[in-house]
Amino acid sequence: MSLKSVNNVAVNKYELAIEISPEAFEDALQKAYLKAKKNIALPGFRKGKAPRKIIEKTYGDNVFFEDAVNILYAPEVNGAIDESKLEIVAQPEVEVEEISKEAGVKIKATVVVKPEVEIDGYKGIEVTKTVAEVTDEDVNKEADKLREKNERIITVDDRAAELGDDVTIDFEGFKDGVAFDGGKAEDFELNLGSGQFIPGFEDQIVGHNAGESFEINVTFPEEYQVEELKGAPAVFKINLKAISKKELPELDDDMVKDSTEFDTVDEYKADVRKKLEENAQKKADADVENALFDKVIELLKADIPQEMYDNRTNEMVSELEQRLRPQGITLDLYLQYTGQTLDSVKKAYAEQAQKQVKLRLALEKISQLENVEVTDEELEAEFQKMADTYSLELDQVKSFVGADELKKDVAVSKTVDLIKEAAVIK
Repeated sequence: MSLKSVNNVAVNKYELAIEISPEAFEDALQKAYLKAKKNIALPGFRKGKAPRKIIEKTYGDNVFFEDAVNILYAPEVNGAIDESKLEIVAQPEVEVEEISKEAGVKIKATVVVKPEVEIDGYKGIEVTKTVAEVTDEDVNKEADKLREKNERIITVDDRAAELGDDVTIDFEGFKDGVAFDGGKAEDFELNLGSGQFIPGFEDQIVGHNAGESFEINVTFPEEYQVEELKGAPAVFKINLKAISKKELPELDDDMVKDSTEFDTVDEYKADVRKKLEENAQKKADADVENALFDKVIELLKADIPQEMYDNRTNEMVSELEQRLRPQGITLDLYLQYTGQTLDSVKKAYAEQAQKQVKLRLALEKISQLENVEVTDEELEAEFQKMADTYSLELDQVKSFVGADELKKDVAVSKTVDLIKEAAVIK
């Protein structure tokens, strides 16, 4: 292999010395030439027919060096990392230190690795479990949701718009008298007071009647996504086309019969109370688990590289994009509507990302200390569970989910159970 040395140069950081032989480099040069020659034309030769030596003599001996290194990069660097047995947590920084036909290529790859972890005292953690009492008010709030499902939409034509009303508007925004991109819509439905638009927009619709056309003045937030609109004053032309409000019916036996499996309000409320109590129990269990996780994180001792936090934060942003996609919303559009920037979203995720990284490291270490094993049957069951969840064939799931990574996830899950079983819950 091409890995010549592995040197620990800092906490969680190693330098890999990689040497590529002249023979391997020559092979890559020839591949680079064959790929590029079809686009090269020299006097006396048809396009794509110029010999390599003539091209190198014309453009320099190193004309194919960069392309050749790019051909070698992935297999050589990844092969060296595999050989080093280091568990890296970020893309390596690669520097070509020497390159020639005679000597081949010498590369220095700097990698950040998963930290060494210490943890103790994770058995017998004491936590308090508190189950919230379900009150009549809680039951009534749930019953109100049934009323909302049966609500009627009433057109308002005898008064001006108020906070809480739903309005249908056409609007167009102008900055310095010029319409800007993304500032126009027709038949847009908006609940006044929802905070869907930038501050001041919805408040200035209040007090106007259906059929009115008017202008409102707003100022975009300093942290607004669109650069040219940051902190800028703007004028929106509004056409208030309609105002409506929701009217909730009374909760009675007839509504319950029509909308649920129950015959009376009392039966319905009894079922609501039962489900709320079950949910209160589940929440209490989840709170206990989170309290245990917090204690486990406190017990963790490790110098964690920032790259691991950054990776998890970026994953969370990607997960946000995936949640938005089924709604037909891009991340850029989401940022524009919410007045956020990518940096502000990442900052909001940062604390949660740190907790998740620390917890995962702690649980993996405990799994190792406790010799938690995952059987083939358990792994197969987890694959099947994923297949059932996403309505996929088992072989499909196995084709894009690595068995080793899934085994780690199952081991971590079993470790959580181990910690819970050993906990002292008051």
